[in-house]
Amino acid sequence: MWGLLLLLTYGAMVLTQYDVVQGLRSIPKAAEWGITQFYPNRESFSKLPDILRTLQETLLMSIAASSVAAVFALFFAIMGSQAVGINAGLKLVSRTIATIFRNIDITVWSMILLFSFGQNVMTGYFALFFGSFGFLTRAFLESIDESSGHSVEALRATGAGYATIICQSVIPSVLPQLISWILFMIETNIRNATLIGILTGTGVGFLFNLYYKNLNYSAASLIVLIIVASILIIEFASNYIRKVVIG
Repeated sequence: MWGLLLLLTYGAMVLTQYDVVQGLRSIPKAAEWGITQFYPNRESFSKLPDILRTLQETLLMSIAASSVAAVFALFFAIMGSQAVGINAGLKLVSRTIATIFRNIDITVWSMILLFSFGQNVMTGYFALFFGSFGFLTRAFLESIDESSGHSVEALRATGAGYATIICQSVIPSVLPQLISWILFMIETNIRNATLIGILTGTGVGFLFNLYYKNLNYSAASLIVLIIVASILIIEFASNYIRKVVIG
């Protein structure tokens, strides 16, 4: 196994003409450049209002895309569930759509949507929405099939209707897992939205790219620090919500 990995690594180095010695020699210089250049200064803090405004745009876009995608994902998950799906045809269609959307990366969605919407917020929103929809549909499907089988059979035995089974059995039994998956998706999308912003020309990712290309490394480093702080705060908040909801 290790021999195969080493062989593949060597083959990649040969194909890309990568110089290992030169790469190792460049590490100290790269570290020195980062220490001397990539840090906020007093001038960069004057751009803080613009950074926070674009960060707010990125955060809201990520939360909105994740939340709306969760609604559609829940519907498709119910239709595609082995436990509560209506018929085999709808199950197949739902699972196929989820598989297609899940296996197309968000950056690829961004490139595809650029042809239709151009560089604007809608491109980033729909890219996050499509990626979230595919992932959440699959996650919701597995949660529903694992958690609601016995309770569904019990309600069917009592003659309960389909809507009653969904509202009183399926959703309550998987709600903690659904909330956990949605929170995870929001965290992931906030990270993805920064990269997508570079492609779509929106949000804090675009602002970072603009400052970096203009050699304004101090402002770019301030954006990086603010993004890291935001991700840590949101992760702390989502973990707290998980503890309250799931226990």
